[in-house]
Amino acid sequence: MEKSVFYQHARSDIAGPLSGVTVVEATTTWAGPMAACVLADFGARVIKLELPDGEVARMLPPQIPDSSLTVANETVNRNKESLTLDLRQPEGRDVALKLAAAADIFIENFRPGTLAGWGLGYDDLKAANDKIVYVSISGFGQFGPLSDRVGYDPLAQNYSGWASMNGEPEGGPVKAPTFLGDDLAGLHGALGAMAALRHRDHTGEGQHVDIALVDSIVFQSNGLATMGALGITPQRMGNQFAIAAPVNNYACTDGNVFAGVLLDSHWQVLARELEREDLGNMTAVDRIQGRDTVDPLLAEYCRTRTVAEVVERFAELGLPATRVNAPEDLQNEAHIGVRDMLIDTELSHGASVPLVGPAAKFSRTPTTIRHRAPTLGEHNATILDELGISAEEQARMMDLGIIGQPG
Repeated sequence: MEKSVFYQHARSDIAGPLSGVTVVEATTTWAGPMAACVLADFGARVIKLELPDGEVARMLPPQIPDSSLTVANETVNRNKESLTLDLRQPEGRDVALKLAAAADIFIENFRPGTLAGWGLGYDDLKAANDKIVYVSISGFGQFGPLSDRVGYDPLAQNYSGWASMNGEPEGGPVKAPTFLGDDLAGLHGALGAMAALRHRDHTGEGQHVDIALVDSIVFQSNGLATMGALGITPQRMGNQFAIAAPVNNYACTDGNVFAGVLLDSHWQVLARELEREDLGNMTAVDRIQGRDTVDPLLAEYCRTRTVAEVVERFAELGLPATRVNAPEDLQNEAHIGVRDMLIDTELSHGASVPLVGPAAKFSRTPTTIRHRAPTLGEHNATILDELGISAEEQARMMDLGIIGQPG
């Protein structure tokens, strides 16, 4: 399908499928901001509450060249508005409650009990707006024996058993190179918010949505917890694939490919290509049990060919294979460009930077990066004006450190 055909009935008058939804976000770092980022990308208005000094993502390395901006903040806080507000002070809390009274969704990812201690827990917001969907994201959840513990992404990866399965067979546990638990919790936070919003629209009932990093990883771990409970001990496989062979990362003359087969029909094609028709009748089970036989055959095939030769030949044969790209290679991949997965966005320092675009594509209500991440407190006056807080009152609050100086 051509891209133009997919979007032929697209609307241009709304920001996305969540246009008209208002989200108040009191979050930091990645999991909470990611949940709100998904909703913002989908067209919701997201008001991000930050302490006057700014949230952690504004300080996380690396920085964008020739600026004080960070990749993390510009990536996860685009399409949002920024209001600096000290939620720990009573007047800051009161402003947050006013915002929540007119909002659809409130997202927070502080340690359980923190916001309740500031007068901004679920019960507090429910009193101001009984239809509010209140999403809490934390390491271990709002209840349970470990719920009061600090829980960051690497802890969740290791506690959940995920890290023990990652890495080479002869090595030890390895965490993911990305914030896997934060990302998954952010996605489940956004999904949970939208499901609860659907329920609210039907019944008028708001609710508290509890998302844990640990739960999110366990849920997305292909049944590893069930296997463990049944006494089934999965093996660390590295780049090989437990349910198929041959599948691996193979060295070519000029780089690496990831290739292999799952279906018996694909194996029959590959066996002919490998000039081993005598093995063409091997079933998937045969190949898994004979991994040490079939894997070296594909490794030798790749060893004498370029990456392009292997990838293109596999495409001709209808077999799966891909170049093993580094992050810096993606900007040169035409497919990434056509899919709008890197979108040139002018940031607050005036230069354009290719930011990662939204993953979900909507034919009727397209999504994109509508605007860059805001500078700290960029929308203070706009938001406070909407709440009926006068300029004089805003100046007084700024003097007291309740709101921060935009910068």
